[in-house]
Amino acid sequence: MIPNENPSEIETIRHSCAHLMAQAVQELFPGTQVTIGPVIEDGFFYDFSRKEAFVPEDLEKIEKRMKELAAADTPIVRSEISREEAIKKFSDMGETFKVEIIEGIDPNEPISLYTQGEWGDLCGGPHVESTKKIKAFKLLHTSSAYWRGDERNPVLQRIYGTAWNTEKELRVYLKRLEEAKKRDHRKLGKELDLFSVSDDIGPGLILWHPKGARIRHLMEEFWKKEHFKHGYEMVISPHAAKIDLWKTSGHTEFYKDNMFSNMDIEGREYVMKPMNCPFHIQIYKTKLRSYRDLPVRFGELGTVYRYERSGVLHGLLRVRGFTQDDAHLFCRPSQIEEEITKVLDLIVFILQSFGFHEYKIYLSTRPEKSVGTDEGWESATKALETALNNKKLDFEVDPGEGVFYGPKIDIKIKDSLNRYWQVSTVQVDFNLPEKFDISYIEEDGQRHQPIMLHRALMGSLERFFGCLIEHYAGAFPLWLAPVQVILLPITDNHAEYADKIAQQLEESGIRVEKDLRNEKIGFKIREAQLQKIPYMIVLGDKEVESSTLGVRRRRSKETRTLDLKTFLDEVNEAVENRTIDSDV
Repeated sequence: MIPNENPSEIETIRHSCAHLMAQAVQELFPGTQVTIGPVIEDGFFYDFSRKEAFVPEDLEKIEKRMKELAAADTPIVRSEISREEAIKKFSDMGETFKVEIIEGIDPNEPISLYTQGEWGDLCGGPHVESTKKIKAFKLLHTSSAYWRGDERNPVLQRIYGTAWNTEKELRVYLKRLEEAKKRDHRKLGKELDLFSVSDDIGPGLILWHPKGARIRHLMEEFWKKEHFKHGYEMVISPHAAKIDLWKTSGHTEFYKDNMFSNMDIEGREYVMKPMNCPFHIQIYKTKLRSYRDLPVRFGELGTVYRYERSGVLHGLLRVRGFTQDDAHLFCRPSQIEEEITKVLDLIVFILQSFGFHEYKIYLSTRPEKSVGTDEGWESATKALETALNNKKLDFEVDPGEGVFYGPKIDIKIKDSLNRYWQVSTVQVDFNLPEKFDISYIEEDGQRHQPIMLHRALMGSLERFFGCLIEHYAGAFPLWLAPVQVILLPITDNHAEYADKIAQQLEESGIRVEKDLRNEKIGFKIREAQLQKIPYMIVLGDKEVESSTLGVRRRRSKETRTLDLKTFLDEVNEAVENRTIDSDV
């Protein structure tokens, strides 16, 4: 196995820590087989073949043994052996999974082992020089995993861990993990009554509750308004179509396992749509287009359905039915760069409006298997690169990671916990225009094939909403909050004044609730804070007599006395400017 090229120091530590964990496991639980143990973002995992599942107490024992092994300062030594020697060695050890791995390695590729004392494993490395270099680590949790990710294969036990250069870095990371648990969108979704999933309906299908649906409506309303401003036309397509459409597009060839199909309607097979693009092409084809009509920009908040195994479903982030903020642009080759630039402008504006200002951007180039001409790929890739440079957006080139039908730009957003989420994408497509034989009349009077651009800004409303929940820990900015103001009358004597204020706020477009329960005001305030409502208005004798409001922000202990007009001016300004105010 060829050693990893230029790994970072922390990756080397984590790789070595994974081996340390595997050694501890095999010492404590004889008969356990090791399979693979890669480095992942912020840590590592190792998959083990063992009948019994690991329990939290096992992780404590394993971690304790790892610390003992690390303190022993055992040298970690690399060696190379032949393919035959490797197969015999691991066969004699009863490591059937390792034998399978070796048999799949190129016979001309060297096979390396890393050993620490009497324990060793097949590995490409590199590793630290000694176990003593592995100082700051923690085992996190366990899960099940299929061998090689195939559900037809044996079930393995996976242990996740993390390792850092120093104990201080480890403590900071563990604190961030605790904060992430508090922000888990599934937990907050239940506490704030935003959404749910029901076994009676089926896994991966989201029920949007009134408050969650209100936020979704605000997201959609904002999205549509901006798209109309940027020259898009909204279209709506059906949720299902004859399978012939997907045969033409090629989805049945490459995507059949992820499609919900086998709906027999009058003897014809229909499928739930996994993508919106073929529908938008059909709309494009309903009339003859001229070069004067291009670019054509179709946008749709289109709900699609894709089969995902139940084991990988995860709240709003991995579902079976989701709504893409989709758009397809049809343009002349000479218009690609300008259209990509406009798309990037819109992406940045939309993301910043929701409070995301830091990104990782990737330009993915032509893969080995692709369609289209060399000239077309070169021209399209150059257009994407030029647009990124013109916007002064830093990006990394991801060689060979484009889709088979064209190069693409992917954008990951950084949230308040420094995590990155894949959301926006822009893709050039040489394939579908040819598959569906779409064209336009050029200046020369001849039919030409347009370039098709796929793009999504938020990716999907479900995933983006999950990201928003965790980014803000459920404390949405004022313009997005499902309830912006809650009125808290101190006693029943102040309820009539609360009704009057509620009516005036509602007439001004403010989303307002009243807490008329017979509870103490301190209790009402705490409840409103738990619901993360931006403004609490306390109404007592003083406020009734002076026709004022006792205004308190959700993260403040100060109560300000304001008249209604001043309060409305403050709220409307924050909403209009989409202020991301951490104090509100």
